[in-house]
Amino acid sequence: MSMTMFGLKVEEGNEGKNGHPSIGPVYRNPIAKNGFPPADPDLSTAWQLFRSAVEKYPGNRMLGWRDFKDGKWGPYNWKTYKEAYEETLQTGSALLAHGIGPGARIGIYGANCPQWIVAMEACSAHSLICVPLYDTLGAGAVDFIIEHAEIDIVFVQDKKVKELLNSECTHAKRLKLLVCFTLLQQEEKDKAVSMDIKPYSWNEFLNMGKENPSEPSPPQPLDICTIMYTSGTSGEPKGVILTHENMTASVTGVDHFMEEFEDKMTVDDVYISFLPLAHILDRMIEEFFFHRGASVGYFHGNINEIQEDMMELKPTFLAGVPRVYEKVHEGVLKALDELNPFRRSMFHLLYNFKLKWMNLGYKQKYASRLADLLAFRKVKNRLGGRIRLIVSGGAPLSSEVEEFLRVTSCGFVLQGYGLTETCGLATIGHPDEMCMLGTVGPPFVFTEVRLEGVPEMGYDPLEDPPRGEICVSGRTTFTGYYKNPELTKEVIKDGWFHTGDIGEMMANGVVKIIDRKKNVIKLSQGEYVAMEYLEKVYGIAPIVEDIWVYGDSFKSMLVAVVVPHEGNTKKWADQNGHKGSIPELCSLQELNQYILLGLKSAAERNKLRGFENIKGVVLEPQPFEFDKDLVTATMKKRRERLLKRYKVEIDELYQRLNAAAKR
Repeated sequence: MSMTMFGLKVEEGNEGKNGHPSIGPVYRNPIAKNGFPPADPDLSTAWQLFRSAVEKYPGNRMLGWRDFKDGKWGPYNWKTYKEAYEETLQTGSALLAHGIGPGARIGIYGANCPQWIVAMEACSAHSLICVPLYDTLGAGAVDFIIEHAEIDIVFVQDKKVKELLNSECTHAKRLKLLVCFTLLQQEEKDKAVSMDIKPYSWNEFLNMGKENPSEPSPPQPLDICTIMYTSGTSGEPKGVILTHENMTASVTGVDHFMEEFEDKMTVDDVYISFLPLAHILDRMIEEFFFHRGASVGYFHGNINEIQEDMMELKPTFLAGVPRVYEKVHEGVLKALDELNPFRRSMFHLLYNFKLKWMNLGYKQKYASRLADLLAFRKVKNRLGGRIRLIVSGGAPLSSEVEEFLRVTSCGFVLQGYGLTETCGLATIGHPDEMCMLGTVGPPFVFTEVRLEGVPEMGYDPLEDPPRGEICVSGRTTFTGYYKNPELTKEVIKDGWFHTGDIGEMMANGVVKIIDRKKNVIKLSQGEYVAMEYLEKVYGIAPIVEDIWVYGDSFKSMLVAVVVPHEGNTKKWADQNGHKGSIPELCSLQELNQYILLGLKSAAERNKLRGFENIKGVVLEPQPFEFDKDLVTATMKKRRERLLKRYKVEIDELYQRLNAAAKR
């Protein structure tokens, strides 16, 4: 039986010349084997997508939220497509009444909610550029983005108003208009007025729009739709420019993709939104749901209580980063441990039975209905009881967790791969294809993928298996970084975006992520971490002579190997009654904890984000440069060799940290 080809080779690769790396073949989705499908001229901007949906589904439930009353969260309230459209027109009219014209950058700052979407759609209606403000990009990121993007108007959540008007947000003084998602406190209004910023509550702004109605001034396909800021390697965010064509290609490409499958999306599908709308994954999922007239319900803001939102909303579609699914996995395993031995063994027996039939090619819903009924419906019920599709993105999902979800969730489970620069999807897996376990699938409909050799890391796309840096081009690829032509030229070469991720092309045209070219990694919750930057920050701590920071894309925590500063370590030992050589002192748990406190202090001084904190350390008495295998001639760390050297200690450290977290 011939192997199914999910990604088709459409152009051969070639050997590198004159010092250039070798280049692998170009791959496309089979749907695009003869070229990308034609674009729909009636769906060529984000505004056309929304307008079309309102015309088709005016009475459908669009945006859902929960109110807090009498000390508890109530049921979901819903805004229809028609109601959201009317608020969008009023919001846009109010912006125009303040003299805001096409091309202006509009900031949106706060948690996911209906007002976030209305402000976003108002931008699309009037050729304005939506700029999400996302504070976890680092200390001062919001301040930086306001100045860098030249933002004059911000829509803001009530909880974020004080942060926006704080004296540390120095560039807030350039703002002309501040619109709160709900109500403003009097002191907040007074503070805004004192800064020459006009403050409005949500309803006040809508009323202004009602009193000053104006017609939309829709954008063109190549106009900028959004500037979405992502992490930079030195802590400074970079603004990814995405056009309306990028957005609509991403949305309509999913239409083409889903035509291949028996199970179709319907207007009754419900998505629970808890990933930040300032991230491309959630933004594009919501755009697609709106395009199809389906419903989006927002979590009430506390991620630790997300299951309660799910039980109330009963979503059919769940998208998350690996850490979300790791918690589901851990929760089920913990519940299993509490079962009696007979029931626990029955669970594992049914698990292996269903997995066997899935591996033989049976669809998950037919592989073992008995196992679903007896064992796995309880897992499904933990997710609200109606989940049909689970998508993981943002970082690699471990094969163990992916397999577990495929067997026990009673829904489709797949991984996708993409970046803000690819407007979300660059590749996407297929449901019910067990051969894609541990991979991110073939190229997306409007995407071309190829691998480029990385000789210094030993990756060659012309060898077997083909390995190299993943390069992407197509209709969803961004146009560049805002006000940063140098960085744009660095990553876009000959029309190909160089992702920095290392991939392996499987024999069936499916991509597997295996490494990262630069020393920037994603933790399992999807956040980028710049390792060399952190080493510079932590290396300043007086107790640290040298440090190697390590993170694993399957873990949510950073750890490090630290070479203690000899003089300051001996000083600490004398003050605390300890004697011995540096190697002997390095074996002390007290020194380990003292160094962790020193790193924590350095993190606080430099206003590092929570996930950039070092959670555990291994102490190394001998400087790294004593072993020439661990550093280059110019003293740069050889990270792969450091990992090989300390892998046992790192694995043991993660085990201790995970055990402590569960207690």
